[in-house]
Amino acid sequence: MASSNLVVPVVMWGRDAPSHCISSVYLMRDQRTLVTGSQDGQIIIWALDNTDTWKLNPRHMLIGHTSLVRCIAKASPGTDCHHIVSSSDNGEMSLWDTVDGQCIDSKKLNFIHTNIQAYRVPDSSVVKLFCCGFYEEVLVMDPYSLTVTFTLNSRINPDWIASFHVLRPRNRQDDVVLALTTSGTVKVWTLSGEEDKSSNNILENESKQIRCLNALSMTCCVYNMRTVLVVCATYWNVYDAGDFTCLLSVPCRRGERWIGGEFIAADRICCWSDTGHGYLYKLPTNCIVESKDFHNKTVDGQAGRPRLFCVLKPEVEENLSCPPAFKYMIFNKEGRWWKYLLRGDNKGAISVWRIPDTAECAALQLKAEKDGTADSLYPVATHSVKKSWKSIIPPPVGILDQLDQNMNQQPPDLSGDDDENSPALTSHIFLPVQCRLVLGREDGSIVLVPATQTIMMHLLRGKHHKYTSWPQHQLLLGHTGRVNCLLYPNNENPRYDVAHLISGGIDFSVCLWDIYTGSLIHRFSSHGGEVLRLYVPPPGVSHRVGYCVCGVASDHSVTLLSLKERRCILLASRQLFPVTSIKWKPLDDFMLVCCSDGSIYIWQMETGHLDRVVSGMAAQDILEACDEGSGGGAGGGGAGGGEANLANPALGLLRGIRHRNLAAIKMATQRGINKLQGPGDKEYQYQEKVRAFPLVVDGFRTNQADPEGHILFFDVEALIVQLLTEEYTVMSPGTMEVQGLTNQAEYERIRALTKVNSPDAAKKIAGFLNKVKDTADSRLQAGITASPETQKKLTGIMSKVKEGAEKAKEELEKAKREFEDRMHEDMSDKGSITEENGLRPSSLQLEINLTLEIGQLLLSLLHAWGLDKDLDKVALTKLGLLKPRFPVSFGLVSGAGGMSLVLPTWNPRRDNPNLPTLVEYFTAVGHWELSHTITTHHLLSLISVTNTLTSVSNASFVPEQERKRKLVRQATHGAMDVGNLDISFSKQQEHIKQGWSLLSTLHCVLLHDKVKQLGSARHKRIQVEILAIKWQDRCLQVRLASQELLVAELKNMGPTGRKHLVEIWSPYVPKFGDPPFQTSHNLINGTNTGASSPPPEPQHIDEEDERPDEDDPSAAAAKRNQTTAVILCGVIGALFDLELEKDEKKEGGIPALDTVMTRLTAKALMYLVLSPASEQLPAHTPLRRAALDLIGRGFVLWEPHLEVSKVLLGLLDMASEADKWVPSQKYALPLTPVADCCRTARHALSSIAKARAGVFITSIAKEIARYNTLASNQQTLNVNLNHHVLSRSKAEVLHVLETLINLDTTISEIKDLLTDVIDIILHCVDHNHLKQKPLQEVFPPVQTFHQVSHCLATRRIAVGTKSGSMVMYELRASKVQTIPAHQAAITALSFNTDGKNLVTYSAPENKLSFWQTSTGMFGLGQAVTRCTKSYNTTPVPLVVKWNPLRTPRLVWVSNKTVTLLLPDGTETRFNC
Repeated sequence: MASSNLVVPVVMWGRDAPSHCISSVYLMRDQRTLVTGSQDGQIIIWALDNTDTWKLNPRHMLIGHTSLVRCIAKASPGTDCHHIVSSSDNGEMSLWDTVDGQCIDSKKLNFIHTNIQAYRVPDSSVVKLFCCGFYEEVLVMDPYSLTVTFTLNSRINPDWIASFHVLRPRNRQDDVVLALTTSGTVKVWTLSGEEDKSSNNILENESKQIRCLNALSMTCCVYNMRTVLVVCATYWNVYDAGDFTCLLSVPCRRGERWIGGEFIAADRICCWSDTGHGYLYKLPTNCIVESKDFHNKTVDGQAGRPRLFCVLKPEVEENLSCPPAFKYMIFNKEGRWWKYLLRGDNKGAISVWRIPDTAECAALQLKAEKDGTADSLYPVATHSVKKSWKSIIPPPVGILDQLDQNMNQQPPDLSGDDDENSPALTSHIFLPVQCRLVLGREDGSIVLVPATQTIMMHLLRGKHHKYTSWPQHQLLLGHTGRVNCLLYPNNENPRYDVAHLISGGIDFSVCLWDIYTGSLIHRFSSHGGEVLRLYVPPPGVSHRVGYCVCGVASDHSVTLLSLKERRCILLASRQLFPVTSIKWKPLDDFMLVCCSDGSIYIWQMETGHLDRVVSGMAAQDILEACDEGSGGGAGGGGAGGGEANLANPALGLLRGIRHRNLAAIKMATQRGINKLQGPGDKEYQYQEKVRAFPLVVDGFRTNQADPEGHILFFDVEALIVQLLTEEYTVMSPGTMEVQGLTNQAEYERIRALTKVNSPDAAKKIAGFLNKVKDTADSRLQAGITASPETQKKLTGIMSKVKEGAEKAKEELEKAKREFEDRMHEDMSDKGSITEENGLRPSSLQLEINLTLEIGQLLLSLLHAWGLDKDLDKVALTKLGLLKPRFPVSFGLVSGAGGMSLVLPTWNPRRDNPNLPTLVEYFTAVGHWELSHTITTHHLLSLISVTNTLTSVSNASFVPEQERKRKLVRQATHGAMDVGNLDISFSKQQEHIKQGWSLLSTLHCVLLHDKVKQLGSARHKRIQVEILAIKWQDRCLQVRLASQELLVAELKNMGPTGRKHLVEIWSPYVPKFGDPPFQTSHNLINGTNTGASSPPPEPQHIDEEDERPDEDDPSAAAAKRNQTTAVILCGVIGALFDLELEKDEKKEGGIPALDTVMTRLTAKALMYLVLSPASEQLPAHTPLRRAALDLIGRGFVLWEPHLEVSKVLLGLLDMASEADKWVPSQKYALPLTPVADCCRTARHALSSIAKARAGVFITSIAKEIARYNTLASNQQTLNVNLNHHVLSRSKAEVLHVLETLINLDTTISEIKDLLTDVIDIILHCVDHNHLKQKPLQEVFPPVQTFHQVSHCLATRRIAVGTKSGSMVMYELRASKVQTIPAHQAAITALSFNTDGKNLVTYSAPENKLSFWQTSTGMFGLGQAVTRCTKSYNTTPVPLVVKWNPLRTPRLVWVSNKTVTLLLPDGTETRFNC
């Protein structure tokens, strides 16, 4: 599963709630969202109804950290802040959107933070993160880029900062950072606000040593800014902030440890301990600033001791396995300050205490003084994940709930109390090729089930619930205890048998199974502890090790188990500490066992010899070398990468000889030979992505002690590719051509006109060369009888002639053979075009019923059931969709590496009589209230898959209809020609097509209005930013769906909304200057002329791997913003403002782009089209494709701001880059980036030409004239024009020109530019074709124009112009002559057979003239064309003048007689 694809996660949680050991708590400023981090790295977002009842409901689980989440802080100011930053104990930092649940950014730093304080500078909206931890500085970070802005360093006694506090003192304009080191040094920094601009580290202003070690928290009293509370594990102290003298010290109670504290008033504090209790103290008078005894150390008695007057206790006292997390909150509500203490414990429970106000505290103090004991205060609310989980009715389903009920023969119990007898799921593995799920359980059994049918049984309603034995399952019994791990080796490498399944259990054994027969093949009992993990060795290992699996056990042993020999070939049992990971160096025959103490045990795999044990920095270096050298190997570590990362062959050879390891010796020898020979020829091959499958099932647990839940990952692109692959495989090449999927015949016909070596010419040239060779042989034979000198001369000359002829013949035969092979290959391989140009996963051989089942699952879960009752009936009966049984828990995979999962406990329900059940409410309304990003992704997925099913012959999920459709498709070779079939099937297909169309329209256009009609006020609209990024997605169906959604959303916004959107994004449109793009010295008109060398090889960079520099997040964010801004402005301008320009009288016609923004957008698009490939902007990326597409769509709007010639040449350059022909726009399988850019450029060229035919023809003709000038001075300028864009793109220009001529709307415009058109044609068509056939036969579209005539006898072409002149092209002499002929436009002209006479006719002038061309004696001298006779003709009818397609023409009936044929049927003869 590629993370960059469009992936829809669906979670099956199971009946047991996930554990959530809370390590940090944070309440957002809006008082509606609570965030808790856990010991295991997960984060849960809780929805808070209000702070009166404190009713909490778990909403999202965020997965992105791999260790304890220590700190959570806000990232933006204000009450509408919904961004947070989280930090874990291994240096991971993530930026989250709490509304969407999306991970915006994620980084792993070298700094481990223990405390983060988000500080907003007063009178500013800037938030800075002040961080301290296991390092010597205080880091100040930017929350959105997660980079260090500046650091606060120490001048005296640098040490780790234990705690700190940031504040702004009263009546001052600077900020103060008060910090305490672990060794007890107080440090003070003063910040002026200009620190961001300086790169120097900031040193402290003051420092003082105090007696306070390893402080846990430091808080300055906000009420007086004079006292400071410092909490340590065994005591808490109150200090005077002026000189930091200790005013008070209070030890902890027996058996407790302090973990934090806070001032709740100027004279009261609250401290909390690791037992989960909070304690409220009244400070003595010497700690109160307003008291006369402040700072008086002689005060004794009650006035000198703190008074404990209240204890905050939980409702139920429980032993906590780890210290709880506390958070003190104070906020203003209705003019009153409310104070709360929040606690999160190891069981996922949140307890909320309300801190008493001043009056209540005074009463409690009096009571405590009277009674002598502190009163107890209990939480106002307590909520937990498990409590919320138990309230769900029916409970969340697991992947095997239905199977357990069938096996136990029990009816389903919605309360979820009788599932205790079902063994918990402990391990899993998914077999994507068979689409089967293997599950290991607590009782030692292994269950194999079909994944799609099992998921359908649990999530969807249908006829399948009537069957008690459906789906079929397989049970493997062999382990005597829990199954800890499962491995299907064929998933990692195809060298393993597809029938082999490996399992490891708590019974110390590793079992080898046959999944088809269900039999236990062999049991390995080599470990002395429970088997924890299983690995597959990477490619590159020896043949023997290549058929082994690696096992890791709890006794610290590691084994290599041979599946072929059925025995253990290596037992590595000398590790003293638990094994954490396995690394491989296959070329050195090493297996590296990494232990928890940091040591590495290096084992020889073939001999089983322990080579050495490494620890410390050497171990770190070895691990880094393994990570750098791992090139995509499978299994547990990967093979050692390319040649540059290989170890020294000599060292490998010495090690192999020392240990007598034959495999290592062979490998080292072969590598040495390869190094001597050097690298081979690197041919360009498009590397396919990791094979993707439409459905992948992955296990999920928050803690190792939890039962497994499961996440279903639906890869939308893989599903679309699989559906289209199956459809295109059935089609014959002819069918694909007829249906417009391919256009090879059209392009090959045009390309043949531009080639010199046509088959006919090749035969003639080959015959001539044969004659030359035969003549040379006969002369050589005749020269045998001549004199020695003559014979020597003759032999040398004829040998050279013969050698040259043979060489020329060989080259010709080679060219001819390549031409024929290419023709044969293109004709035979149309159906498998993606083998060359696409991304068809050849290894994916799913059956069509499995693919359709996956599509049925996905669409059934995503469809908005309940919005349109009539459409729901059509979806059930005609399309075969199924309704969900429960509200579905969706997920969201973020590009930054995080993932959010919607918890089943969060189902916001509104009373709606039209949606009585919870499921109906969720599918119609609640589904679209989850997240903006989820709404966008789901609509994209649904519309793209729906359009795909429509394109694959209107497929449906009804079994009977699908069987009949498959039979028809096979009978017609994929053409689906139902003309001769029964009418019922034709109507059925029409109904299915209409149903898919209605389904797509509902979700694309009507969804927002329908949801609003049902009373939803929290509907999450789609994000136009995501749609803009996917405007030119790699998958065509996703691309079209995103374009449809974006256009519909922009249309719904209206002119005002689009104007506002442009105002938001206009600052990000790059300003490239005027002109925006200056070509380099070796570029002519923006195109490489190849004067000194051929064009560089295109950079075949995978478009999904196009990533900004990770070390510069600001640059990455700027690039994302620029990309989104350019595409959005381009779409709005091309699709909306252009329409407003065409219809200026339209109501509300306010363009969203003003003149400045139009110019900037046009310049940016032109820059993207013409900019040469670089690391920042590779050659073939979605951004560049989007620019190609938008510059074609809105060319009329951008034209005044573009350099048209450069843009056209840039498009031609990209359109001619593909080595072979590219499929049409209808061909939906993904292409390579080069081919996709080529196809987009061709489409853009066609759009520009249709919109501005005159501009296209004039610009190309002008560039051809420059090219001809350059060609005439080629030797003088020393340039090579073979690689010029006009040399490589002749076929593209001809194809566009043919398209223009065939359009009725452009005929009149082309007629006015006939000379330019002929210039273009003569440049593109090879002149050898014009020797045997006239121009009208070589390029048939020219027949449309009667003003053009070609004489084969004299090799001249005459063209009549609009101005009345006649242009004569001498093909033999490559000359052009302009002859004044008429006073008005020439309507028709024609040569007679011998070419001596020419007749011209001008309808506006009503005149016909005969012309005769004469040359000097023997054809020498310049040809002279003169008029010999003229006739006045009858006026042409007005009907003819009004219709440009009906024009008069001239036909010679003899050498002296011509007939003028008028469109109305009138014929008039004239003699010359």
